[in-house]
Amino acid sequence: MATYKKRGFKPKNKEEEAQLDDHDSTTAEVFHTLDESASRTEAWVQKNQNYILGVIGAVAVGVLAYLGYHQFIQKPKEATAANELFYPQQYFDQALNSETERDSLFTLALNGAEGKYGFLDIIEEYSGTKAANLAKYSAGMTYLNLQQYQDAISQLESFSSDDDIMGAMAKGGIGDAFSQLNQPEDALDYYQKAIAHSENEFTTPRFLYKAGVVAIELGQKEKALGYFEQIKEKYPDSQEGIGIDALIGMAQN
Repeated sequence: MATYKKRGFKPKNKEEEAQLDDHDSTTAEVFHTLDESASRTEAWVQKNQNYILGVIGAVAVGVLAYLGYHQFIQKPKEATAANELFYPQQYFDQALNSETERDSLFTLALNGAEGKYGFLDIIEEYSGTKAANLAKYSAGMTYLNLQQYQDAISQLESFSSDDDIMGAMAKGGIGDAFSQLNQPEDALDYYQKAIAHSENEFTTPRFLYKAGVVAIELGQKEKALGYFEQIKEKYPDSQEGIGIDALIGMAQN
Protein backbone atom coordinates (compact mmCIF):
# COMPACT_ATOMS: atom_id res chain seq x y z
CA MET A 1 0.00 0.00 0.00
CA ALA A 2 1.37 3.43 -0.91
CA THR A 3 2.44 5.69 1.97
CA TYR A 4 1.72 9.43 1.99
CA LYS A 5 4.83 11.32 3.06
CA LYS A 6 3.81 13.98 5.56
CA ARG A 7 6.05 16.91 6.59
CA GLY A 8 8.52 15.69 9.21
CA PHE A 9 7.51 12.08 8.68
CA LYS A 10 10.08 9.47 9.61
CA PRO A 11 9.74 5.82 8.64
CA LYS A 12 9.20 3.45 11.50
CA ASN A 13 11.05 0.60 9.91
CA LYS A 14 13.01 -0.45 6.86
CA GLU A 15 9.84 -1.58 5.04
CA GLU A 16 8.30 1.89 5.24
CA GLU A 17 11.64 3.42 4.25
CA ALA A 18 11.75 1.19 1.18
CA GLN A 19 8.20 2.17 0.25
CA LEU A 20 9.13 5.85 0.49
CA ASP A 21 12.19 5.31 -1.66
CA ASP A 22 10.06 3.53 -4.29
CA HIS A 23 7.50 6.36 -4.18
CA ASP A 24 10.20 9.00 -4.63
CA SER A 25 11.76 7.01 -7.44
CA THR A 26 8.41 6.65 -9.25
CA THR A 27 7.63 10.35 -8.86
CA ALA A 28 11.06 11.28 -10.19
CA GLU A 29 10.58 8.95 -13.13
CA VAL A 30 7.20 10.52 -13.97
CA PHE A 31 8.62 14.02 -13.91
CA HIS A 32 11.60 12.88 -15.95
CA THR A 33 9.25 11.40 -18.57
CA LEU A 34 7.22 14.62 -18.66
CA ASP A 35 10.39 16.65 -19.08
CA GLU A 36 11.53 14.43 -21.93
CA SER A 37 8.11 14.68 -23.61
CA ALA A 38 8.09 18.47 -23.24
CA SER A 39 11.61 18.65 -24.63
CA ARG A 40 10.67 16.53 -27.65
CA THR A 41 7.57 18.66 -28.26
CA GLU A 42 9.59 21.85 -27.99
CA ALA A 43 12.20 20.44 -30.37
CA TRP A 44 9.51 19.44 -32.86
CA VAL A 45 7.94 22.91 -32.70
CA GLN A 46 11.31 24.57 -33.21
CA LYS A 47 12.10 22.27 -36.11
CA ASN A 48 8.75 22.80 -37.80
CA GLN A 49 7.98 26.36 -36.77
CA ASN A 50 8.18 27.65 -40.34
CA TYR A 51 5.63 25.07 -41.42
CA ILE A 52 3.35 25.87 -38.46
CA LEU A 53 3.58 29.61 -39.08
CA GLY A 54 2.88 28.98 -42.75
CA VAL A 55 -0.28 27.02 -41.97
CA ILE A 56 -1.49 29.67 -39.52
CA GLY A 57 -0.72 32.37 -42.07
CA ALA A 58 -2.55 30.51 -44.83
CA VAL A 59 -5.64 30.10 -42.64
CA ALA A 60 -5.55 33.77 -41.69
CA VAL A 61 -5.15 34.84 -45.32
CA GLY A 62 -8.04 32.55 -46.33
CA VAL A 63 -10.35 34.02 -43.69
CA LEU A 64 -9.41 37.58 -44.60
CA ALA A 65 -9.82 36.82 -48.31
CA TYR A 66 -13.28 35.36 -47.72
CA LEU A 67 -14.37 38.34 -45.60
CA GLY A 68 -12.92 40.76 -48.14
CA TYR A 69 -14.58 38.99 -51.06
CA HIS A 70 -17.94 38.96 -49.31
CA GLN A 71 -17.72 42.59 -48.20
CA PHE A 72 -16.18 44.25 -51.23
CA ILE A 73 -17.14 42.00 -54.15
CA GLN A 74 -20.13 39.79 -53.39
CA LYS A 75 -22.26 42.35 -51.55
CA PRO A 76 -21.89 45.06 -54.24
CA LYS A 77 -22.50 42.39 -56.90
CA GLU A 78 -25.69 41.31 -55.14
CA ALA A 79 -26.91 44.91 -54.95
CA THR A 80 -26.18 45.59 -58.61
CA ALA A 81 -27.84 42.37 -59.73
CA ALA A 82 -30.95 43.13 -57.68
CA ASN A 83 -31.20 46.55 -59.33
CA GLU A 84 -30.79 45.03 -62.79
CA LEU A 85 -33.53 42.48 -62.08
CA PHE A 86 -36.07 45.25 -61.56
CA TYR A 87 -36.30 46.12 -65.29
CA PRO A 88 -37.02 42.71 -66.87
CA GLN A 89 -39.36 41.92 -64.00
CA GLN A 90 -41.46 44.93 -65.04
CA TYR A 91 -41.80 43.53 -68.57
CA PHE A 92 -42.74 40.14 -67.12
CA ASP A 93 -45.47 41.64 -64.92
CA GLN A 94 -46.81 43.71 -67.82
CA ALA A 95 -46.95 40.59 -70.00
CA LEU A 96 -49.03 38.74 -67.42
CA ASN A 97 -51.58 41.57 -67.46
CA SER A 98 -51.59 42.11 -71.23
CA GLU A 99 -53.95 40.47 -73.70
CA THR A 100 -52.37 41.72 -76.92
CA GLU A 101 -48.61 42.07 -76.37
CA ARG A 102 -47.85 39.12 -74.12
CA ASP A 103 -45.28 37.40 -76.34
CA SER A 104 -43.36 40.58 -77.18
CA LEU A 105 -43.25 41.65 -73.53
CA PHE A 106 -42.13 38.18 -72.43
CA THR A 107 -39.38 38.33 -75.06
CA LEU A 108 -38.24 41.71 -73.74
CA ALA A 109 -38.20 40.27 -70.24
CA LEU A 110 -35.91 37.46 -71.40
CA ASN A 111 -33.53 39.44 -73.58
CA GLY A 112 -33.72 42.98 -72.22
CA ALA A 113 -34.27 46.28 -74.03
CA GLU A 114 -33.04 49.86 -74.17
CA GLY A 115 -29.63 48.92 -72.83
CA LYS A 116 -31.08 47.06 -69.85
CA TYR A 117 -30.42 43.43 -69.03
CA GLY A 118 -33.01 40.71 -69.45
CA PHE A 119 -33.34 37.62 -67.28
CA LEU A 120 -30.87 35.65 -69.39
CA ASP A 121 -28.23 38.40 -69.12
CA ILE A 122 -28.58 38.53 -65.34
CA ILE A 123 -28.25 34.75 -65.08
CA GLU A 124 -25.00 34.89 -67.05
CA GLU A 125 -23.46 38.10 -65.74
CA TYR A 126 -24.37 37.74 -62.06
CA SER A 127 -24.01 34.02 -61.58
CA GLY A 128 -24.09 32.98 -57.93
CA THR A 129 -26.22 35.87 -56.74
CA LYS A 130 -29.72 35.69 -55.31
CA ALA A 131 -30.94 37.87 -58.19
CA ALA A 132 -29.56 35.41 -60.75
CA ASN A 133 -31.36 32.58 -58.97
CA LEU A 134 -34.64 34.52 -59.05
CA ALA A 135 -34.00 35.33 -62.72
CA LYS A 136 -33.91 31.57 -63.42
CA TYR A 137 -37.39 31.24 -61.95
CA SER A 138 -38.76 34.17 -63.94
CA ALA A 139 -37.02 33.00 -67.12
CA GLY A 140 -38.51 29.53 -66.66
CA MET A 141 -42.00 30.92 -66.23
CA THR A 142 -41.45 33.19 -69.22
CA TYR A 143 -40.46 30.26 -71.43
CA LEU A 144 -43.49 28.37 -70.14
CA ASN A 145 -45.78 31.21 -71.25
CA LEU A 146 -44.00 31.32 -74.61
CA GLN A 147 -44.63 27.59 -74.98
CA GLN A 148 -40.89 26.87 -75.14
CA TYR A 149 -41.17 23.97 -72.78
CA GLN A 150 -37.70 22.46 -72.87
CA ASP A 151 -36.16 25.83 -72.05
CA ALA A 152 -38.71 26.26 -69.27
CA ILE A 153 -37.71 22.94 -67.74
CA SER A 154 -34.01 23.79 -67.97
CA GLN A 155 -34.37 27.12 -66.18
CA LEU A 156 -36.79 25.93 -63.51
CA GLU A 157 -34.68 22.88 -62.70
CA SER A 158 -31.68 25.14 -62.07
CA PHE A 159 -33.70 27.36 -59.72
CA SER A 160 -33.55 26.55 -56.01
CA SER A 161 -35.66 27.93 -53.19
CA ASP A 162 -37.00 26.90 -49.80
CA ASP A 163 -39.82 29.41 -50.16
CA ASP A 164 -43.21 27.70 -49.77
CA ILE A 165 -44.81 29.34 -52.79
CA MET A 166 -41.97 29.84 -55.27
CA GLY A 167 -40.42 26.45 -54.62
CA ALA A 168 -43.72 24.68 -55.22
CA MET A 169 -44.55 26.84 -58.25
CA ALA A 170 -41.19 26.02 -59.86
CA LYS A 171 -41.73 22.28 -59.48
CA GLY A 172 -45.32 22.60 -60.64
CA GLY A 173 -44.16 24.66 -63.64
CA ILE A 174 -41.88 21.81 -64.66
CA GLY A 175 -44.88 19.51 -64.35
CA ASP A 176 -46.88 21.81 -66.64
CA ALA A 177 -44.07 21.79 -69.21
CA PHE A 178 -43.88 17.99 -69.21
CA SER A 179 -47.64 17.81 -69.51
CA GLN A 180 -47.53 20.02 -72.61
CA LEU A 181 -44.77 17.80 -74.03
CA ASN A 182 -47.10 14.79 -73.65
CA GLN A 183 -44.96 13.24 -70.91
CA PRO A 184 -47.64 12.62 -68.27
CA GLU A 185 -45.51 10.34 -66.08
CA ASP A 186 -42.90 13.09 -65.68
CA ALA A 187 -45.63 15.67 -65.21
CA LEU A 188 -47.21 13.65 -62.39
CA ASP A 189 -43.82 13.19 -60.75
CA TYR A 190 -43.24 16.95 -60.59
CA TYR A 191 -46.79 17.71 -59.46
CA GLN A 192 -46.17 15.32 -56.57
CA LYS A 193 -42.92 17.14 -55.77
CA ALA A 194 -44.78 20.45 -55.81
CA ILE A 195 -47.37 19.03 -53.38
CA ALA A 196 -44.65 17.68 -51.09
CA HIS A 197 -42.63 20.92 -51.14
CA SER A 198 -45.06 22.75 -48.86
CA GLU A 199 -48.66 22.75 -47.72
CA ASN A 200 -50.49 26.02 -48.22
CA GLU A 201 -53.82 27.36 -49.43
CA PHE A 202 -52.46 28.53 -52.79
CA THR A 203 -50.23 25.91 -54.38
CA THR A 204 -51.37 22.71 -52.67
CA PRO A 205 -54.94 22.50 -54.05
CA ARG A 206 -53.66 23.72 -57.43
CA PHE A 207 -51.23 20.84 -57.85
CA LEU A 208 -53.44 18.26 -56.16
CA TYR A 209 -55.96 19.06 -58.88
CA LYS A 210 -53.42 18.81 -61.70
CA ALA A 211 -51.94 15.62 -60.26
CA GLY A 212 -55.41 14.09 -60.10
CA VAL A 213 -56.22 14.98 -63.70
CA VAL A 214 -52.94 13.50 -64.97
CA ALA A 215 -53.42 10.39 -62.79
CA ILE A 216 -56.80 9.79 -64.45
CA GLU A 217 -55.12 10.23 -67.84
CA LEU A 218 -52.63 7.53 -66.83
CA GLY A 219 -55.43 5.23 -65.67
CA GLN A 220 -54.43 5.60 -62.01
CA LYS A 221 -57.93 6.34 -60.73
CA GLU A 222 -57.30 5.30 -57.14
CA LYS A 223 -54.40 7.74 -56.89
CA ALA A 224 -56.50 10.46 -58.56
CA LEU A 225 -59.31 9.83 -56.07
CA GLY A 226 -56.89 10.40 -53.21
CA TYR A 227 -55.84 13.77 -54.62
CA PHE A 228 -59.41 14.92 -55.23
CA GLU A 229 -60.57 13.83 -51.78
CA GLN A 230 -57.75 15.85 -50.20
CA ILE A 231 -59.06 18.93 -51.99
CA LYS A 232 -62.61 18.24 -50.80
CA GLU A 233 -61.48 17.65 -47.22
CA LYS A 234 -58.81 20.33 -46.75
CA TYR A 235 -59.48 22.97 -49.39
CA PRO A 236 -63.23 22.98 -50.12
CA ASP A 237 -63.29 26.78 -50.54
CA SER A 238 -60.43 26.90 -53.04
CA GLN A 239 -61.02 27.43 -56.75
CA GLU A 240 -60.12 23.79 -57.29
CA GLY A 241 -62.72 22.79 -54.72
CA ILE A 242 -65.51 24.04 -56.99
CA GLY A 243 -66.99 21.05 -58.78
CA ILE A 244 -64.60 18.62 -57.10
CA ASP A 245 -67.46 16.17 -56.51
CA ALA A 246 -67.73 15.60 -60.27
CA LEU A 247 -64.06 14.68 -60.47
CA ILE A 248 -64.40 12.41 -57.46
CA GLY A 249 -67.25 10.64 -59.23
CA MET A 250 -65.13 10.30 -62.37
CA ALA A 251 -62.29 8.76 -60.36
CA GLN A 252 -64.68 6.32 -58.65
CA ASN A 253 -66.10 4.95 -61.92
